[in-house]
Amino acid sequence: MIIDADCHISPHDEGATTITIDELLRRMDRSGVDKAIVWLKPPYMREVAPSNAYIAKAMRDHPDRILGFGWVDPWLGVEKMKDEVKRCVDEYGFYGVKLNGAQNSYFIDDPKKSMPLVEAIAATGKMLAFHIGADAFDATNPYRMGKIARMFPQTQMFMIHMGGVGHHDVSAAALEVIEDNPNITGIGSAIKYSNLLKSLKQLGASRVCFGSDTPFNLMRVELAAYRAMMDGELSEAEQALVFSGNVKRLLNLND
Repeated sequence: MIIDADCHISPHDEGATTITIDELLRRMDRSGVDKAIVWLKPPYMREVAPSNAYIAKAMRDHPDRILGFGWVDPWLGVEKMKDEVKRCVDEYGFYGVKLNGAQNSYFIDDPKKSMPLVEAIAATGKMLAFHIGADAFDATNPYRMGKIARMFPQTQMFMIHMGGVGHHDVSAAALEVIEDNPNITGIGSAIKYSNLLKSLKQLGASRVCFGSDTPFNLMRVELAAYRAMMDGELSEAEQALVFSGNVKRLLNLND
């Protein structure tokens, strides 16, 4: 089984880096990907609720393929976003909620903006997902996520991009943070493959998931690159963890 742990869809038509659920399914079929973790693709106009609802419908329509996650933006109002967290979990049945301080321009550990939402998500028992990359070097620095992980040790968290998405990347810091916090699992999308392989070797295959960052990258190309990177470096059992086993365990999925 192959699970792509980083895909974005949108109800909006905003160019080449925006795709609908139908296009995502087409790319999954072409690539041989069985399931995908899906969150919204940040729209030009600032909103999250319509896109979260779109993902919820996609998950209802394709429950065997789509693993939906919500998205909240504190700049839209902390109390309003707490309500959105509740909707994402109680109404939509999402597996977790994502925070992206790079796209939405905030520090992920801001005590007034983001931390009330972190607390609200943690209280649901669902997963927290953070964009962690060099594109917002300070606001989404890995050490900020490490601090949050230590505050909520019972909450499982995804570190998306593992410090990539920019130059110079902060993957060394990300590796350190994941290693020090057992409740963090990396999603290795938009990160140099040499750094990703180092992380796999040091952390072990149980701490990293395959992700393509579709539609910003081509799913089939990223999948081929992963296979080439792990060939001769990881056992078949270890590769199975990266490609699906870790996500299945964290989200309590059945085959």
